[in-house]
Amino acid sequence: MDALLYWVGLAAVAVNALTGVLDAGRKQMDLVGALLVGVATALGGGTIRDLLLDRNVFWVADQTYLIAALGTGFATFFLARRLPLHPRFFLIPDAIGLALFTVVGTQVALQWHTPWLVASLMGVTTGVVGGVLRDILCNDVPLVFLKGELYASAAWIGALTLIGLQALDIHAVNASWIAMAVVLALRLAAMRYHLTLPAFRQKLENAD
Repeated sequence: MDALLYWVGLAAVAVNALTGVLDAGRKQMDLVGALLVGVATALGGGTIRDLLLDRNVFWVADQTYLIAALGTGFATFFLARRLPLHPRFFLIPDAIGLALFTVVGTQVALQWHTPWLVASLMGVTTGVVGGVLRDILCNDVPLVFLKGELYASAAWIGALTLIGLQALDIHAVNASWIAMAVVLALRLAAMRYHLTLPAFRQKLENAD
């Protein structure tokens, strides 16, 4: 399980760094700006999770994660400029990163012996905070705050799926793969079919 978490975590860092740089490219940022956005996207969620759990921040304890974020961001910056990409192409790797980081965050919290509800929210935090930082740095309203397709709720359902499967004595590795598939399927289906949660609409009283 530790090996799976490590490699899935590295993959999540790389994918999120890619999305950050692609989104920064829409804003015509230079190399330094794009790398900052990419690194914040890749490492932000896990950093907040580790601080909340009072554990060593993962990329400080093992700088391989930082190298992966910087390396992917650097490569993406130069390669993406040569390829004709749709402006919303970054949403696909973003969905993959959401699935990977949600499972990693939930498993880390479970290994830290947090209650199941806290573990599920740590999974959501790990999955979505990087994207929130990316959107803020790119001067956009974060996707998670917009009325639109399922995002944080897809991550939470996936985290709860992981916890539920393990409670049913499904092996942690198998449960992790299933949970990743759930998050990714929900997010992609939401993007394709515009699945949303009810939006808040306040009824205003007519002034007499």
